[in-house]
Amino acid sequence: MTTDLHEILDAHVSKGPVPGAVGLVAKGDRTEVRAVGSADVEGTAPMARDSIFRIASMTKPIVAAAVMVLVEEDRIALDEPVGRWLPELASPKVLRTPSGPLDDVVPATRPITVSDLLTFRAGYGFPSDFALPGVAPLFSELKQGPEPADVPAPDDWMAKLSRIPLLNQPGEAWLYNTCSDIQGVLIARVSGRSLPEFLDERLFRPLGMVDTGFAVPAGKLDRFTSLYRIGPNGDPQLVDAPGGQWSSVPAFPSGAGGLVSTLDDWLAFARMMLADGTFDGRPLLSPGSVRRMTTDHLTRAQREASGLFIEGQGWGFGGSVDVGTTKPWNVPGRYGWVGGTGTTGHFVPSTGTVTIMLSQLEMTGPTPPALMRDFWQYAANA
Repeated sequence: MTTDLHEILDAHVSKGPVPGAVGLVAKGDRTEVRAVGSADVEGTAPMARDSIFRIASMTKPIVAAAVMVLVEEDRIALDEPVGRWLPELASPKVLRTPSGPLDDVVPATRPITVSDLLTFRAGYGFPSDFALPGVAPLFSELKQGPEPADVPAPDDWMAKLSRIPLLNQPGEAWLYNTCSDIQGVLIARVSGRSLPEFLDERLFRPLGMVDTGFAVPAGKLDRFTSLYRIGPNGDPQLVDAPGGQWSSVPAFPSGAGGLVSTLDDWLAFARMMLADGTFDGRPLLSPGSVRRMTTDHLTRAQREASGLFIEGQGWGFGGSVDVGTTKPWNVPGRYGWVGGTGTTGHFVPSTGTVTIMLSQLEMTGPTPPALMRDFWQYAANA
């Protein structure tokens, strides 16, 4: 019997600990969508195509696209130092060596640019070695992670960031996550709008992404899934429920992972990107901006050093770009990213394929879990 998408998802949901999942594989006129399991472990509501999830780092490509909107309007430039808009980063200090103590620093050899933020090479973020002394302040001071209520407001957050030394000189190394949060602050300061307002006006409303934002309105809580992590005994442990931390827009709307969304909303974003920045006849990005976003900008050494996160593949603006066929799903040019809350979204420009899978069990580390890999394997053969 031929395996279908329902079987792939159900194989993980039925045996636990994943409470539920929805998946989509779209190519040309064919779209396969399946929903299995429940929105919570109690089974109070079945999972559905329009269930709302915390998409975590699937936020990153969307925020990078918003930066490119400002670039196209000539309000910022890719090679422009960010210090004009982010004075906290105008004269950063850099650890003399990435493994050195926090007080052994040297001046940055050049300014941080917009391009550095988009390619994750500004010097801020997570390396493959989490034990380095320079990583601890990202958690203790910046509260990097999936709990928005704990993060200080943007100006306070930037002040804290300014006191943390860079792990590497600008342009030297790829480091994960923090640059997307900095992008969110940059968007707000350049546009004069809050990040939620700018995304809503320039991307969400034009794309019809009606269920995407930094909070879930009361009238949609019946479609909002609960979030879990694996507890000490191996069972799902509740992290956040409808009416919890995502019930109102947080003080710091995270450009790295703060959005909630649905299958069809992220599909609209992917289809806009596949159409060279156009959606329903309306250009939102130029073809050149889309190409820059979906082109690998890393050196071989940077890709290899970042293997914990990108597994030897490349990085564009806000998302990974496959450069080699190491697994069946690694099609050169495939662009997208995963979310630590158990979500994944990619598209392949050469084939027009979009693959999205949303679940609500936190990943235990940077390595994608078996559910994601089985979904990718299925999508590669669909």
